[in-house]
Amino acid sequence: MQQGQPVTITWKTENATDVAIAQIGAVQPNGSQTVTPTESTTYHLTAKGPGGVQESDARVTVVAAGAQPQPAGTESSLSDAASRLDVFFDLDDYSIRADQVATIQTDAQFLKEHADMRIVVEGHCDELGSTEYNLALGDKRATQVKEALEKAGITANRMRTVSYGKEVPVCTESNENCWRMNRRAHITPDIQH
Repeated sequence: MQQGQPVTITWKTENATDVAIAQIGAVQPNGSQTVTPTESTTYHLTAKGPGGVQESDARVTVVAAGAQPQPAGTESSLSDAASRLDVFFDLDDYSIRADQVATIQTDAQFLKEHADMRIVVEGHCDELGSTEYNLALGDKRATQVKEALEKAGITANRMRTVSYGKEVPVCTESNENCWRMNRRAHITPDIQH
């Protein structure tokens, strides 16, 4: 979005008694709010309730007023290309599907073009199964993608892995379409380096 334009962020929680968005403050368990960020911002939501704590992020990318938005298919940073860079997996599986090989090749090409970038390969799962099971599965998914990127020519010292299991879903509805979106490995810049 261009600087100065409003955007609406929407959230939905279940059984939450205390919900806050870091940049806004306390909010209702379900709702939406129009914001006008002056710079690219990641809105961080924390929901607390009897079942524990859940957190989620939503990124709003801001370009300077008057700047031309980038045409589709071009990326200036890995985070701008995030939706295209996820590698998806089947239920209870960590092997890379044949239809995901092209995505890994695209990821590798992007990383070759940005040779100074270090990345984190995040492993994610759906909400089915225990926390422990999903953490282990997420780790295997992240490791598989890291190894595939190594085979494609990306040096191991540019990458690290982390598993979030089912704790950081990209979709929070309890249905198969949503679960399918959460069975993924996500690549993001490593800001620790």
